[in-house]
Amino acid sequence: MNAKPATRIDLLLVADMVEKGARVLDVGCGDGDLLRLLADTKGVDARGMEISQKGVNDCVAKGLSVVQGDADIDLADYPTDGFDYVILSQTLQATRNPRQVLEHMLRIGARAIVSFPNFGHWRIRWQIAARGRMPVTPNLTYAWYETPNIHFCSIRDFVALAELVDARIVKAMALDSEGAQMRVEAPWWLWNLLGEQAMFLLERKRG
Repeated sequence: MNAKPATRIDLLLVADMVEKGARVLDVGCGDGDLLRLLADTKGVDARGMEISQKGVNDCVAKGLSVVQGDADIDLADYPTDGFDYVILSQTLQATRNPRQVLEHMLRIGARAIVSFPNFGHWRIRWQIAARGRMPVTPNLTYAWYETPNIHFCSIRDFVALAELVDARIVKAMALDSEGAQMRVEAPWWLWNLLGEQAMFLLERKRG
């Protein structure tokens, strides 16, 4: 019998930010692993949006409520305050208009959760500086000519974007190359240098 694959640490950490029984929209939900985790462990009202037909089919096969849609276009059709959480996991860098997508997330949900690979990581900087070529890392496995990533975002870039859209950072964390959480009290520049990926819990500023 094949062992069940381990759940990715970033998905576990994102799920930990969600309260039990919440209404959740997972944008770019892929094959539905995060939605399934949230439904099983948090009892959420789980909904998803996925651009690929294969991803939608995989989600439906798992009994999940998922529609085919493009975050850059279709989030505009969702009602204001329709969800408690809107999640964008490892997808922000693949959207055409990240600012607009984030603004819609904060409009649709009381809170937004965003995770992304950090393009400010030292290994990426080193590969560009030393080799003069676009980087390939464990988290960035595509060659430059086939990557879905079109906006290369660092942790400091995202913090600036959150401020620009008037969002409050409720919680943030970064994972190093071993998948371990970095110290919460570490400054942004250190997270930006050593964090391979980051997760942010945001909400709209009040008043």
